[in-house]
Amino acid sequence: MQLFKNILNKVKPHFEEGGKLEKVYPAYDAFSTFLFVPGNTTQEGTHIRDGIDLKRTMITVVFALIPCLLFGIWNVGHQHYLAVGNFTELAEGFWEKVFFGSWKVLPIVVVSYVAGLTVEFIAAIIKKEPVNEGFLVSGMLIPLIMPVDVPLWMVAVATIFAVVIGKEVFGGTGMNILNPALTARAFLFFAYPTKMSGEAIWVNTALEGGETLVDGYSGATPLAQAIDNGDKIVSVVGEPLTTMDMFLGIIPGSIGETSTLACLIGACILLLTGIASWRIMLSVFVGGYAMATIFNIFSVNVFMEVPPLTQLVMGGFAFGAIFMATDPVTATQTNTGKYIYGLLIGFLAIMIRVFNPAYPEGMMMAILFMNVMAPLIDHYVVQANINRRLKRLKTA
Repeated sequence: MQLFKNILNKVKPHFEEGGKLEKVYPAYDAFSTFLFVPGNTTQEGTHIRDGIDLKRTMITVVFALIPCLLFGIWNVGHQHYLAVGNFTELAEGFWEKVFFGSWKVLPIVVVSYVAGLTVEFIAAIIKKEPVNEGFLVSGMLIPLIMPVDVPLWMVAVATIFAVVIGKEVFGGTGMNILNPALTARAFLFFAYPTKMSGEAIWVNTALEGGETLVDGYSGATPLAQAIDNGDKIVSVVGEPLTTMDMFLGIIPGSIGETSTLACLIGACILLLTGIASWRIMLSVFVGGYAMATIFNIFSVNVFMEVPPLTQLVMGGFAFGAIFMATDPVTATQTNTGKYIYGLLIGFLAIMIRVFNPAYPEGMMMAILFMNVMAPLIDHYVVQANINRRLKRLKTA
């Protein structure tokens, strides 16, 4: 690391005021503070001393997403080979599946980071401010919530939209009211619905030579199948899927959100490092389980009969609860508000799934709606505390 430090120190004068590259100083600063903790110190006023800055916080979240990314790469290959009739057993063709998954997934990750960081650097240079660190996480989240066959140009357009409209217009990282990654997905869902829903987008079925396999194949996700069949949920080759299969994630779906197990590994990293709120995570799962139980009791359609535990491991529920709902910028800030916020996300996600068959995955809309409601929840929680203290003051 000393080598990199020496290089940065050597070129630093060119980027400082009066240097030939002073206009792109934010770019230099971004690389410098990414590799090394900045040496800035507070001179006055109240402050908190800590060994971690925003970049280190964001990198921790990226590390927590790695299990989802790695499993997603393997699962993309596994679902492909299931559909084309090769390596149908879990233990077969491990490296072939990883190679195919990497070939499909990594370009999406690269396009997401290149498009997003380009906009971030341009915005920082125009505003003459440091590059925002928030996209370190968004750049990984966006690919993980995309279907495998989404065109790369759509990923780029959605990422640019999310950074510009979802974040920069509000002032950048820490000022946005909506989760940028979910903003990108919502943009694509409403702008290009055929590329974000249906049966043909979740599993790549291209054979050698470009021919597409269609006979005897259905790429419907378990959520979509549950809308029509209730508990008759099958794999891409027609074999019954169990709740354990959905927990492990060996099902069609978005690249990184199928495996609840991988999500829970990431949750452990976030909780042990103190990055994410356990109150929100727990509340989302409790809210979802409670709503699914209520629907089981008052069942009027087949999707209401899906067991609560199965609802929690289907689709992107766990991924949303752990990585999306806990976004510290767009979530509630008060402890009581976090419980309310999480419970309502869980309630709404299951409710949208059940009552809107055209849109079986309700997690995205539930979180975006509660992002908007988060400041209102905090307002009433704080106001309730103020009223309670005023009442105690009057009695005293």
